[in-house]
Amino acid sequence: MTKVTAAITALDGYVPENVLSNADLAKIVDTNDEWITTRTGIKERRIVSKGEAASDMGAEVVRGICKKRGISPEEIEVIVVGTITPDYRFPSAGNLICEKSGAVNAWSFDLGAACSGFLFAIATGIQFIESGRYQKVIVIGVDVMSTIVDYTDRTTCVIFGDGAGGVLLEPNNEGYGVMDYIMRNDGSGREHLLQEVGGSAEPLTEENISERRHFVFQDGKAVFKQAVTKMADVAAEIMEKNALESEDVAWLVPHQANLRIIDATANRMGLTKDKVMINIEKYGNTTSGTIPICLWEWEDQLKKGDNIILAAFGGGYTWGSIYIKWAYTSS
Repeated sequence: MTKVTAAITALDGYVPENVLSNADLAKIVDTNDEWITTRTGIKERRIVSKGEAASDMGAEVVRGICKKRGISPEEIEVIVVGTITPDYRFPSAGNLICEKSGAVNAWSFDLGAACSGFLFAIATGIQFIESGRYQKVIVIGVDVMSTIVDYTDRTTCVIFGDGAGGVLLEPNNEGYGVMDYIMRNDGSGREHLLQEVGGSAEPLTEENISERRHFVFQDGKAVFKQAVTKMADVAAEIMEKNALESEDVAWLVPHQANLRIIDATANRMGLTKDKVMINIEKYGNTTSGTIPICLWEWEDQLKKGDNIILAAFGGGYTWGSIYIKWAYTSS
């Protein structure tokens, strides 16, 4: 009997209309285009409009996926959402995405793994398919980082943007779909990249808000040192585990955090730049959204049977890689 795998059968993405360029940021904080571009590769990022939340972007993705696949949102059975910026502490963003998109028969939940959130959500979502319990599972990566970024801190505000993307997982018995994954985490990294207050360890107070500790904190040098090795290592590890050589890999889809980290990962895998999806210059780091947004933008270049490697590193620390054998060629 052929093993049932979870294959991506449709995908979609969404980015807000508002563009925040490096020149715009230079009017807000002490920075300039050369400083940002040299250190990150980012030229601009998208920022939500007032009143636009994670669930609004996620709902757009669900509707887009269903339209492409020619199905109703009512046919979706489970929605897994990778996010660290849900609309509320509760209810979950997934709960609201179901309601706003018309996926009224699905149950849902959020999963928080920072920039690795989409990968962790994929690794979770495929279990529902492989078990045979469900036939249609949507996995979304969405973040509204502009809501937790301090726009007086030039070390963080230049990096992040807002956006969402997602995929539909369905059963496949032809040998396509998610072939393997490796997920890792190390909680000792929390001191270098975190949202320090607002959780149960230290609830919000007037004092810590006035100290601006409710925004993202990042020790850039420490995070870069870990990301540049761990993301590259885990991508190389999944290739070795599955006996893949560089010529076997059609695409690397890396988390879009920093161009130097992306280059280091590609080099470790022995890949030339033409095999690497890069759009960091347009969108910056949308956290859980980066990888699915890349897949959305490159969809028309993906061919059935392509070997694709996803790789990410995020706060906490979290990191991982997924090996996918692509299941369809776009018409």
